[in-house]
Amino acid sequence: MISLVWLIPAFPLAAFLVNGLFGRRWLGHMTGVIASVAVGLSALLSIGVFLEVLGGKTQTVVALYRWIAVGDFSINVSALIDPLSSVMLLVVTVVSFLIFVYSNGYMAQDAGFYRFFAWLSLFVFAMLILVMADNYLLMFVGWEGVGLCSYLLIGFWFERPEPYYAAKKAFVMNRIGDWGYTIGIITIFLVFGSMNFLDVFKRLEASAPAQATLTLICIALFFGATGKSAQLPLYSWLPDAMEGPTPVSALIHAATMVTSGVYLVARSMPLFEVAGPSLQVVGVVGAITAIFAATIALVQFDIKRVMAYSTVSQLGYMFLALGVGAPVAAIFHLATHAFFKALLFLGSGSVIHGLGGEQDMRKMGGLRRKMPVTFWTMVIAGGALAALPPLAGFWSKDEILGAAFVNGHLVLYAIGIVTAVLTAFYVTRALWMTFYGEPRDHHLYDHAHESPRVMTLPLIALAAGSAVLGIVIGFPPEQGFIHSFLGPVADAAGVAESVPGVATIVALAFVSVLAGVIGIAIGVSMYVRHRPDPAALTRAAGPVYRILVNKYYVDELYDHRFVEAARAFAGASWAFDIHIIDGLANRLGWAFAMGGQGLRRVQTGIVGNYALTIVAGLLLMLVAYGGYAAGIIGR
Repeated sequence: MISLVWLIPAFPLAAFLVNGLFGRRWLGHMTGVIASVAVGLSALLSIGVFLEVLGGKTQTVVALYRWIAVGDFSINVSALIDPLSSVMLLVVTVVSFLIFVYSNGYMAQDAGFYRFFAWLSLFVFAMLILVMADNYLLMFVGWEGVGLCSYLLIGFWFERPEPYYAAKKAFVMNRIGDWGYTIGIITIFLVFGSMNFLDVFKRLEASAPAQATLTLICIALFFGATGKSAQLPLYSWLPDAMEGPTPVSALIHAATMVTSGVYLVARSMPLFEVAGPSLQVVGVVGAITAIFAATIALVQFDIKRVMAYSTVSQLGYMFLALGVGAPVAAIFHLATHAFFKALLFLGSGSVIHGLGGEQDMRKMGGLRRKMPVTFWTMVIAGGALAALPPLAGFWSKDEILGAAFVNGHLVLYAIGIVTAVLTAFYVTRALWMTFYGEPRDHHLYDHAHESPRVMTLPLIALAAGSAVLGIVIGFPPEQGFIHSFLGPVADAAGVAESVPGVATIVALAFVSVLAGVIGIAIGVSMYVRHRPDPAALTRAAGPVYRILVNKYYVDELYDHRFVEAARAFAGASWAFDIHIIDGLANRLGWAFAMGGQGLRRVQTGIVGNYALTIVAGLLLMLVAYGGYAAGIIGR
């Protein structure tokens, strides 16, 4: 199977080409079937590759062709298949397949159906190139590919202004992050003379460069990761990405684009481990982002935006894990999060579909009776997000918090616990406002309906993964399958992950579960018993509520300080170009034109005028010569 690994991205690429070329005129709704089958075949091949890696082929490079060869420098289009990339391939293809199947129902009435599946297939192709690449430059191709596809898919409904601006915002903010990635890989080439992962890590082990240089490389790479994975300060594009179709939100938030930053740091852990304060920066930024986004999610009323800020927060947990030296826990949470967050988004999409496009939770309520499959699957996903045992999120999030505690990062651990309380509260709030209580809009409720089977079956499959994946691959804690399978990754990075005693594990798990239970209890108390009443608490909170509901005014800060400054600079540049550069060229042209107009008057085409001019010229010459001769005679 490993020898056929290039077929994994080839199938989605073929689906993109077929649907893009023939979808509009001939294929119609068959484009959805073609794209789904293509990604399904990629998923089957990914399972085969995973099983081969599990069978002992822990590190294989599969070269496709020579890409760049200049002197001693050469780069191949090659795939690095190891435990880390095989897990990523599995997560990306399996979750993407379920999202593709769901999309056949969700987008069935959309006029751009064929275009949607063309872009969606290209998106998966780019993500697969990113995770398969054996060098930073080829990874950058996939990195930019997912950025382009996110622009196309977020702005899919481009006839409306909101998706257009959201797509532009995502594109610009990711380009800012990509500036950091570019600096990182250029510096890697200058320092190590290679961009190949294995070569760079070997040369690092043989002769490590200066600490400052390694820190520059890692901070630059991490800055790129903050763009793709929506961490502070480049996070604000991700909630706005909700303007795209819900399956796009699920794909971006769960299995593809936003996980690429986590994967980049995990893949580069050998560099980060010896780069001084770099890992501390990763951990601190991740922890602050986690609690920052969670507080904003507390007051959102758009069901998709609650899930969007939740994604930003959970990605913060993953970076927190990387920062405290627990890359296995980070990838473990990446895998479980892919299932339960995809389910939460697709479940939200099912609610929106059943309500004819409504996303405001203040108009929902009582929907569990109308949409039982959506309700129960979202309850499972919500429990996994709240880290309730034995659901998947419990095992992975508990390991992150445990690693922070055991490795002595007590402040980050405390932030993680507080964030866990907030997470359990806002997911309880969202589920209650959507499915419980009395209907708040009876017209919407009367017309609400369960989604078709093509949408509910992927929900059930994702619910199964959200329920059992954690215990299947993560039990017993710190020693489960995922730890032994990804052990070579941690070993290659030089990470010595501490394994605490049973008593410590149980105590930490108890605190983690308690945090989730407290958050749920607060949510139930507020929204079921109205103690305190949410409306009264909102009034009492006053300024704090306004700060949260306005998302800490970060967008306003960016608009006033950066966007306006960029516009002013662009305006000044435009004025300089128009009035100085173009003005000089235009004035010079004007001067020649005026001179030409003067000379044009003597070119009349009348022979008599030319003869007169000749005679006048001769007379002038004779006068001049006569004056010159008279002067000589006078002397």
